[in-house]
Amino acid sequence: MTIAEMNFFQRMIYILQRYGLSLLEGAATTMVIAIVCTFLGCVIGFAVGLIQTSEPHKNSGIFKRGLLKTVKLILTAYVEVFRGTPMMLQAAFIYYGMSQIFGINLGMWSAAFIIVSVNTGAYMAETVRGGILSVEAGQSEGARAIGMSHFQTMLLVVLPQALRNIMPQIGNNLIINIKDTCVLSIIGTVELFFTFRSISGALYTYFEAASVTMIIYFILTFTCSRILRYIETKMDGPSNFDLATSDTLAFTSGMTRYNKKTGGTY
Repeated sequence: MTIAEMNFFQRMIYILQRYGLSLLEGAATTMVIAIVCTFLGCVIGFAVGLIQTSEPHKNSGIFKRGLLKTVKLILTAYVEVFRGTPMMLQAAFIYYGMSQIFGINLGMWSAAFIIVSVNTGAYMAETVRGGILSVEAGQSEGARAIGMSHFQTMLLVVLPQALRNIMPQIGNNLIINIKDTCVLSIIGTVELFFTFRSISGALYTYFEAASVTMIIYFILTFTCSRILRYIETKMDGPSNFDLATSDTLAFTSGMTRYNKKTGGTY
């Protein structure tokens, strides 16, 4: 039986049998790029977000104030440019621009990591900035009141709380990166979408190949979203807490428990 004589589901099975390994390799490449670039993008975003939310010390000189303002302007331009232009054009600009202007020929992995990480970092910078600003000002004031420096306040007090607030957006960026790695096919990165184009071009089975590829993308994104949701739940901690105190008069406070089965407390 030729492929033209097959029905829709038979063609899908044929594609899986003949190109299943290639699809798995493309999916693996997609996941590696998405996970690594989401991590690197978070590092970039945290660095940019911290600088954007930092304020000069009241005793800082004109030079330090001017330097901080200049750095903030440069970072703001970076964020606006990469959030305001399509990643497909960014990929072409960086990949071909590095070769023509600087004579640097990037490989598949290095180009993919740079492009997606820098793009993710621009979005994460705004997410981190919003997460830091969402933490009550009293937290920072209390930390400074006990003698913490700005770095210690951010690292030990503000960022742990901000991380919980922005965790859903980090997961959302990972899901987006899994799908948006398809734009890297423009520079020849052999990921899942590139594999789909190769299969559909070889067999002229665009609908069937697209259906198989969409199912794979859905499995990847759904699995990651469930794992991230589980991590968010663990970061929430238990729904009830005991009050740790040595005061016997106050020891009974915080001991109430909510019974989900009966709907009452005990």
